[in-house]
Amino acid sequence: KQNAAGQGQRIASTMARSSGSLRPQGFAAGAGFPLRHSVIGRALPHAVGARVPLAAALLLALVPVALLRLSSSGLPFAGTRATLSHAAGASGSKLSLAATKDKVKEEKKQDPDEKAQPRGAESVKIATRAEDYAQWYLDVIAAADLISDAPVRGCKVLRPNGFAIWENIQRFMDPKLRKMGVQNAYFPLLIPVSFLAKEAAHVEGFAKECAVVTHHRLKSVPAEMGPDGKMKPASVDVDPDSKLAEPFVVRPTSETIVWHMYGQWIKSYTDLPLKMNQWVNVMRWEMRTRPFLRSSEFLWQEGHTAHATKEDADQQARDALKLYIELAQDQLALPLFPGRKSDRERFAGADETYTIEALAQNGMAIQAGTSHFLGQNFAKAFDVTFETQEQTKEFVWATSWGVSTRLIGAIIMAHSDDTGIILPPVVAATQVVILPMFSKDPVIQANVLKAAEDLRDTLENNGIRVDIDYRVDVRPGAKFFTYERKGVPLRLELGPRDLEEGIAMGKRRTGGDKVKIQLSNAVEEVRAQLDGVLKDLHARSDALRERLTTRIHSREEFDARLKEREIGMMKVPWGGNDEDEEKLQEDTGITLRCYPLQQEPVPEGEVCPLTGKPSRIWALFAKAY
Repeated sequence: KQNAAGQGQRIASTMARSSGSLRPQGFAAGAGFPLRHSVIGRALPHAVGARVPLAAALLLALVPVALLRLSSSGLPFAGTRATLSHAAGASGSKLSLAATKDKVKEEKKQDPDEKAQPRGAESVKIATRAEDYAQWYLDVIAAADLISDAPVRGCKVLRPNGFAIWENIQRFMDPKLRKMGVQNAYFPLLIPVSFLAKEAAHVEGFAKECAVVTHHRLKSVPAEMGPDGKMKPASVDVDPDSKLAEPFVVRPTSETIVWHMYGQWIKSYTDLPLKMNQWVNVMRWEMRTRPFLRSSEFLWQEGHTAHATKEDADQQARDALKLYIELAQDQLALPLFPGRKSDRERFAGADETYTIEALAQNGMAIQAGTSHFLGQNFAKAFDVTFETQEQTKEFVWATSWGVSTRLIGAIIMAHSDDTGIILPPVVAATQVVILPMFSKDPVIQANVLKAAEDLRDTLENNGIRVDIDYRVDVRPGAKFFTYERKGVPLRLELGPRDLEEGIAMGKRRTGGDKVKIQLSNAVEEVRAQLDGVLKDLHARSDALRERLTTRIHSREEFDARLKEREIGMMKVPWGGNDEDEEKLQEDTGITLRCYPLQQEPVPEGEVCPLTGKPSRIWALFAKAY
């Protein structure tokens, strides 16, 4: 213990220099983290082995820290306040279990009054979309066992069914990224506050969402007798002597740390283009959260590229958007609107932001992914230059782009029904569930189960994700209900009579009549049914997009649309500026989602119905999550 404590004294001075970025070669070498090069390795050399999983190392590193909102006290940001009352440490307030419980109760009291409340999967009765859309969304998530509430406010635990969706998104995208010349890497979770200050527009966009690490150690507080004669239990507190020389933000996004490292790696035109991606978690302190759509911590993929020319960088940003369209529109069948953000809505620090906007069944928009052309802003902030072929010095051109677990929320809101979740086959944890039917004859029952296992093996050997429900004692209707709520795209029923005919009876989650699946041709026929599920979802999405997209010709039409229960996307010949856009949002709650990439000519002499100014471009407006 004394050795560990002594090592801990040196954490503050070594944290910045001992946190390393894993470049593609190192990241690909394995999931283990080289402990001897880490902060934990220096602090606890005898407590842990030579290598530990990366997630465990990060967790251990973050235990003895305090989290703050960026504040004007000693930090280069003003106008914000502390989030955790015990974070400063110098006050000596004790983080006892009782105090923690009181804090949780206090935060719950401060939450906005939300009508919708999560329910347990085992007892949930899914509300209908018509009666309570917000509650319906939470009920669908609960019934499918996707997440659970975490003990940290604003964070969620992704259960296996929910995490599998994200894993399958990753499995689809990773090979596509590699074909684009992008390599996976890993950059530190902790970023020096001074890095954010180098890019003014960037820090302004994220300052109020940052969680900040200010101390590196806790201390034990022994039980003691209070002035009232009652024994105070033992607790822990922030050690005021462990205050860091410079605070760190918990990664809200990684542009700053990436460009700090790119400045060390890029020297010549021969080093370009440099394309890296990481699959990580980020922290953005949200006060009002909604599962998958908005949370304090979420998972995402973020790509960062460096280029020798403006044209190459902008093309990279557009290529990333094309990949997102392929994923979200082609594979996930979302009702999608690809476009370009307005100046007011673009990413902080970007010259241009491209976006994919999805439409929910209640007519609200969801920003499902973005790709940013960053110009030379970050290269200039971090002094990243390269020597050209003509032996001149030039600043590098940059992009960044990402999609997150927000996509899961978009899938739920676009496709699910009053029975439960509906998942596109590409991301479903289980694509096919086989339900062996009951037989009183033990020999026949054994044959049915054996046939179910043979069918499973055949499908799995051909890349189809399959599960068998062995509960032959459970009534078929109850099992059908279970897998409909879990969103399994296709179920196969296999009974004694089916086995005699050499078939299984298939039923799509999207509806329709049951179909016969020949066991002798099961792979091709099951794939055809899964393709049919995707076609069904595309047809529904096309219909939803058509029904909830309205062209606006006058302010009266716009105001009338706002009174509709499902407002949807409103296509407007826009002529306003940032001030007009801001006032429109303040007055109506409507935001300019994007300028569609496919632009039809604006009629000559057209006047913007919302500003009275000459129209110059078509724009999409909607209420958004």
